[in-house]
Amino acid sequence: MKNISRWLAIPYFLWMLVFIIIPVILLCYFSFVDQQGHFSFENYQQFFTMRYMYMFAESVLYAAIITLVCLLISYPAAYFIRQSRHAGTWLLVMIIPTWMNLLLKTYAFIGIFSQDGLINRILNALHLPSQGLLFTAPAFVIVSAYIYIPFMLLPIYNSMKDINNQLFYAAQDLGANTFTTMRKVLLPLSKEGIKTGIQVTFIPALSLFMITRLIAGNKVVNIGTAIEEQFLVIQNYGIGSTIALFLVLFMALLLILTRTKHKGGASR
Repeated sequence: MKNISRWLAIPYFLWMLVFIIIPVILLCYFSFVDQQGHFSFENYQQFFTMRYMYMFAESVLYAAIITLVCLLISYPAAYFIRQSRHAGTWLLVMIIPTWMNLLLKTYAFIGIFSQDGLINRILNALHLPSQGLLFTAPAFVIVSAYIYIPFMLLPIYNSMKDINNQLFYAAQDLGANTFTTMRKVLLPLSKEGIKTGIQVTFIPALSLFMITRLIAGNKVVNIGTAIEEQFLVIQNYGIGSTIALFLVLFMALLLILTRTKHKGGASR
């Protein structure tokens, strides 16, 4: 049985080797190589400057805002779905948009936010002035939050659905109002789902570049666009690898600090 398990684990280890370990090793190698192919610390000297540190801080700020917006929307939505008799249908409604290509969804929002888009047409019909919504930071946050809401909602709902309803009834019998019940019972028992949701939202939101380019234009410059620019435009693989390696290490640190330990839960 152990031999079978080892053979079954081979595809997993090959996947990890080819798509994670080797790319990180290559990033580490190229980060110490200048454009002439010589060993150098020049890339790190260039990276640890105010320009890139400001860019990284802005990436963290926008990722935090996107994560907070997703959490504020997803938490009550997850509770509503938990209480609904049609939870499966509502979950399907939330999941279906994730099946659509990210580029298509982004271009759909361009059509909504553009000068001749849906929102401005409604404003014009109401005899209100048109608004320049595209290529703004709020538009970037709205589109990014829309993309990541399902990834925040699903782990929160998963942690809520296993909570025993008798705990809510017991809290109410002891005189707790709805707000106190939510704060003392629901929130602590669903915090692992919140942590997981934050992980799967905040970490990828750090490295957004396609949405940044198409929706925010030059209004938002984050670390993801810097990596794209260095690799695809300037073709300076050294500084691009340095930025990417720093981002990978930062993400790994976040995963370690926010790692979730499953303790099990009571069923309904």
